[in-house]
Amino acid sequence: MSQHVLLNSIDHKDLKVITTRSSALGDNLWFGLTFPQEFRSIQAHYPIFFHKDATTGQFYAVALFGFKQNENLFLSDAGWNASYIPLSVRRQPFLIGQQTVQEDGIERQQRVIHIDLDHPRVSHNDGEALFFPYGGNTPLLDEVGEMLEAIHHGLSDSNRFIDVLIEHELLESFTLDLELDNGQKHQMIGFYTINENTLAALPAEVLGTLHQQGYLQAIYMALASQSKVRELLNLKNAQG
Repeated sequence: MSQHVLLNSIDHKDLKVITTRSSALGDNLWFGLTFPQEFRSIQAHYPIFFHKDATTGQFYAVALFGFKQNENLFLSDAGWNASYIPLSVRRQPFLIGQQTVQEDGIERQQRVIHIDLDHPRVSHNDGEALFFPYGGNTPLLDEVGEMLEAIHHGLSDSNRFIDVLIEHELLESFTLDLELDNGQKHQMIGFYTINENTLAALPAEVLGTLHQQGYLQAIYMALASQSKVRELLNLKNAQG
């Protein structure tokens, strides 16, 4: 269950957030949302693929952490073993919300921070404080605000990016067949990648437009990131 509420310094002045990484704290994810503006950091550590929401039919770019549900191969007793963690993971237990405010008699929507009070990271005893004892945001909460803003704009841009990929028929489904050192075989289905043949056949003017939008670089970063599947497989084999 989740209990999302608007964060404020009165009701939540004593709240703390645990920032360490473990399965018990919800980090046993096998993939996490990402977006083109984050691809440069993501592709250094994780393969980037695309996933289709079964309910809405919407495609999302994702960073892959494992090969099956609840498997994060970057997690160990020491924490998350990568120097970059995707913003969609780091932002937990916070999420962005909207509220209506009045300014000079005019109503407008303002983005605000919500928190999931039922999330295992939320505590009154352990972790880092969100507010100083005598008021004001701590650096942690300021960082959360920046993360949520980056995610908001990043996902909006990602929707446009996905629309462009679909327009030019650049997304294709694929099946990843894996064989471990111990002989076990795994098949990963339900993900999509960039069709390199279709990309290579695009007219020069289309490629120029993609470049101007910043999406051509994102496409090549997503393709290059797929070499990280081998590193994921090495992590899997190392677990025995």
